[in-house]
Amino acid sequence: MVAMAKTFVVEHLDPELGPWSSLEYQAIAAETAESHSTFCLSSVSQNLALPKELRDIPGLLIEHRSVEEIYELEKDRVCLLDPAAPSELCADDAALFDIFLFGGILGDDPPRDRTAELRQKGFKGRRLGPVQMTTDTAARVTRLVIQHNGNVSLLYVTLACSDGTSEVALDKIPYIDYPELKIDEHESTQLPFRYVKDDNGKPIMPKGMIDLIKLDSEKGFGDLF
Repeated sequence: MVAMAKTFVVEHLDPELGPWSSLEYQAIAAETAESHSTFCLSSVSQNLALPKELRDIPGLLIEHRSVEEIYELEKDRVCLLDPAAPSELCADDAALFDIFLFGGILGDDPPRDRTAELRQKGFKGRRLGPVQMTTDTAARVTRLVIQHNGNVSLLYVTLACSDGTSEVALDKIPYIDYPELKIDEHESTQLPFRYVKDDNGKPIMPKGMIDLIKLDSEKGFGDLF
C-alpha cells in the first residue's frame, strides 16, 4: 500500500545555510521522495546559493515566498509541528492535513522559538513529544506517524512500533535520547537531541553528519547550523 502523498515544508528563516542544516535538508528531501511526497524549503533568500547535491534531489521545491503566501488558501490543511501545541500528532491527522510545517526550532541548541512567528499566523499545531529533535528527525517521525507505510527505509521502525496494526503511535517509535558520539579514543560528545533508533540501536542521522560533528567537535553546536 502506497501512503497518500504529503508535503513537508521547512521555513528556512536564516540568510545562510550551514553544513548541519544542509545535511539535514538532504536527508529530508531523499526520504520524502521515497515516500512519493514533496519537500519544500520556503522563505529561501534570493541570494542563498544552495549546494548542488541539495538542488539535484528529486521532489525538492525551493520557494522564495513564505509559507503563509504559498498556502494562503489552504491554511486549514497546514499542520505546524509546534512544541507548544495543545495536542500530539497522531495517525488521524493524516486525514486533516496535507502540509506539515517545520519552523526551524527543532534543530537548534539551545532552542530558539522561531516557531512562535508561525504560531501567531494561525496555523494549527501538533506536538512531537517532550524532547528536542533535530529537524530531519522531526520530519522522519512525522512521516512515520502520518505515512506509516510510505517509506521502505524505515520498515524496521514501522514493524517495531506498530503492534500488528497499520498505525504508528508517536510514543511507540523507538527513540534514543542524547546519544554519546565517540570522537576518538579519548574524547566523546553528547548530542543534545532525540533521534529515531535503527535496528542496531544507533541514532538515525543524515549521511555525513557523524563526520561533520567529529570534524567540528571543538565548536559549539550552534556553529554547525
